[in-house]
Amino acid sequence: MKFTAIVLALAMGTASAFTTTAWTRQTRRSAKSAMSMKAALFYSTTTGNTETCAGYIAEATGLSPVDIGDASADDVTSCDDLICGAPTWHTGADEQRSGTEWDSFLYDTLPGMDLSGKKVAIFGLGDQAGYGDNFCDAMGELYDLFTAAGATVVGATSTDGYDHADTKSIRDGKFVGMPFDEDNQYDMSEDRAKSWVEQLKGEGMSL
Repeated sequence: MKFTAIVLALAMGTASAFTTTAWTRQTRRSAKSAMSMKAALFYSTTTGNTETCAGYIAEATGLSPVDIGDASADDVTSCDDLICGAPTWHTGADEQRSGTEWDSFLYDTLPGMDLSGKKVAIFGLGDQAGYGDNFCDAMGELYDLFTAAGATVVGATSTDGYDHADTKSIRDGKFVGMPFDEDNQYDMSEDRAKSWVEQLKGEGMSL
């Protein structure tokens, strides 16, 4: 009887240890999988308009907006999907167009990154009436530099519904992302954010 009890105890202990080990491994795999699919919302702002629109996107995605000036290189490279928003402050400039922390990130940090396999969606803030010749130019700058780093940019949108003279943010007849105009079309921003997020989901972003 004692021998049988010992064998039974050993068997139960082995099963318990196996179950615990298997559960731990599965938990670690799940955590790693969740981390590998992580998405993030980065922005920077001068007047607060970009932050406002980042807030609309945050509501539609559940992501927390982070100023790119507060983000590390690891914060960016640890994500598979990035939503990035910038205003255009230095109108007419060929580079450093946003006048925000994006200027430092794009030219000092991004060149050292390999973003191959990552999706990036871009939104911009502009003023069609006041700066119609340079509407959301910074979006084009983000597009060029993120693609140069190996990322795939998604979320291109139609130019319909906008009234501007010129922009550096059009590729193949579409905006490279979602333009917002809080000065002249503020009442359209929230709906634009919602519809754009649905589009991003359809283009494979894990939101």
